[in-house]
Amino acid sequence: MSTTVEVDLRLDYEPVYPRSRDLGIGCIGAGFIMRDIQLVAYANAGYRVVAIASRTAAHARAAAQLRGVPRAYDDWHELLADPEVRVLDIAYPPDQQLPIVREACRHRDHIRGILAQKPLAMNYPEAREIVRLCREAGIALGVNSNMRYDQSIRALRGLIAAGELGEPVVATIDMRAIPHWQSFLRDYDRLTILNMSIHHLDAFRFLFGDPDRVFASARPDPRTQFGHRDGIAMYILEYPDGFRAAAWDDVWAGPGAGAVPDIYIRWRVEGTRGWAQGTIGWPRYPVPTPSTLEFTSQRHPGVLLVPRWDRVWFPDAFEGTMAQLLRAVEDGTEPEISGEDHLRTMALVDACYRSLEQRRSVALAEIEGAP
Repeated sequence: MSTTVEVDLRLDYEPVYPRSRDLGIGCIGAGFIMRDIQLVAYANAGYRVVAIASRTAAHARAAAQLRGVPRAYDDWHELLADPEVRVLDIAYPPDQQLPIVREACRHRDHIRGILAQKPLAMNYPEAREIVRLCREAGIALGVNSNMRYDQSIRALRGLIAAGELGEPVVATIDMRAIPHWQSFLRDYDRLTILNMSIHHLDAFRFLFGDPDRVFASARPDPRTQFGHRDGIAMYILEYPDGFRAAAWDDVWAGPGAGAVPDIYIRWRVEGTRGWAQGTIGWPRYPVPTPSTLEFTSQRHPGVLLVPRWDRVWFPDAFEGTMAQLLRAVEDGTEPEISGEDHLRTMALVDACYRSLEQRRSVALAEIEGAP
């Protein structure tokens, strides 16, 4: 015999969209993330993309033709000068974003907002300089922290805020996935923590606020054929009230050919009044796979709640990352995922690398207090 239980619970997993979707967006970058994810999301949301440029003019023209962008420029400097570009979307490697932002700030007469990729820069000091430039130019700076707009992570934040789980006790993320490392990463001395773990570090901050300290450990990934120090990474975030958040970012995930694949990202949060767990659908891209969530709470005794939705992280979450910037420009407010907020994620990344180097836990204050 089955029993139906009615629960008055509204999970707010969608972004807040701008009132107007007419602001002209200019895109710098025509790689996979821009061509196949962001531009698709923007078209689905009805945003107005007016121009695109890239390091390779032919790539910009191809993306413009594929996605119906009116103008493709041979050089991103030309795009910055376009007066119809009111919001700039930068999808370039982190070591190249600072010079673009510096030049964009010289066009503050018409550029009112910038959405930059995460990581915002290679390290905390460079990220701080980007934030300073935009602040002094009066340009709203948002960072594409797109895991904050994954539907399960956003819904989880609502559960925590509503007190469904009580006080958080421990949280974990377990990733077994094989990323496609972009070619430019070969020249960096930072790999997984800066370019993959940053999603999870930022999600922990989004859900639970800033930790006091972090301890990180890593080893090289046998599959990755270029030099690196942080392939497979794990880290523990320590909060002053005793709460702990930890992740294992395993980019090895088994020996590959001939072995049974077991690819996933799972998360779990345990609190004083309940627990929640779920999966992230991203590893199955391009097959549209919604992320999942299930939870139980003392407020609903004996009930396991299993909400579901049709939306997915790639590309749907990217509607939200641009929506929050468009709203900030509309209202003259700070973006939800602002450059100022992202500085603390960058401080956490730098603290992880210092922890690797010195084999100790590192306080965020050590990074933020450095000149």
